[in-house]
Amino acid sequence: MTASNQPAAPTTAGGNLDVLSAYRQAGQASAKAGNESASPHEQANSAAFFDLDNTIIRGASVYHFAVGLAKRKYFTMPEIAGFAVKQVKFVVSGSEDLEDIASVTEAALSFVQGRSVNELNAFGEAIFDESMVNKLIPGSLALAQAHLDAGQQVWLVTATPVELATMVARRLGLTGALGTVSEIKDGVYTGRLTGPPLHGLAKAEAIRALAIREGLDLSACSAYSDSSNDIPMLSTVGNPVAVNPDSTLRAHARDNSWVIRDFRRRAQIKEYSAPGLSAFGGIALGLTIGYAVGRRRR
Repeated sequence: MTASNQPAAPTTAGGNLDVLSAYRQAGQASAKAGNESASPHEQANSAAFFDLDNTIIRGASVYHFAVGLAKRKYFTMPEIAGFAVKQVKFVVSGSEDLEDIASVTEAALSFVQGRSVNELNAFGEAIFDESMVNKLIPGSLALAQAHLDAGQQVWLVTATPVELATMVARRLGLTGALGTVSEIKDGVYTGRLTGPPLHGLAKAEAIRALAIREGLDLSACSAYSDSSNDIPMLSTVGNPVAVNPDSTLRAHARDNSWVIRDFRRRAQIKEYSAPGLSAFGGIALGLTIGYAVGRRRR
């Protein structure tokens, strides 16, 4: 993408500089957290970065997680409904305003303030097996596996809390995850973030920080997303791919000659998922075990 096509920086009363600084802080915090959870893979100078929601999994992963917690009486369905309304309003508007992002984040963090990190991680494993495995998108998993087979690192990059994103990455056999980082003291969530959620420009900053740490050549890297909010992330790499794109991202991808993969079309689902299922390797094994465990629990 040329400099003239770069999306405009978000604005607030404090000006662009403060916003970009906040996004950079969020990205660097996420890259640091990702360092602690990365699983070993063959070293390479390139990697693939995948958005999570509607790219790897249908729907919002954090919402699936919240519903699973509600089933365990962790909190009530009316509380989830209130959070869902804010989230949907935020996503539909496509806002990059930090006040809008903070509103959604505050609603999400109210659920975990004072809660044990280990407790939520344990719940996350069970919820993944029960509610999320059958929402994974086979075509996207096939693409991720192809990068792994080529000896590349594969990272999830998502606004989902880093603990949940890391769990999903681990269950899929990926390298690790870059996600929103919450403040933790003595193994308990404080209800505050280390910066803004990993959204929009913050994702791009996280990828740049990770690339420096891992010695990655971003021009040789790939990125995948469904959302126009992730145009900054996609623009950081040499091989951007629009997966199940929204209308804005589809138009942008066409204008910039980006690859488009749409697994919502029946013919393409057959084309990409069938070969992928025979080559999933670790991903297929992990999902099979998880699904079986989930069925036994139910």
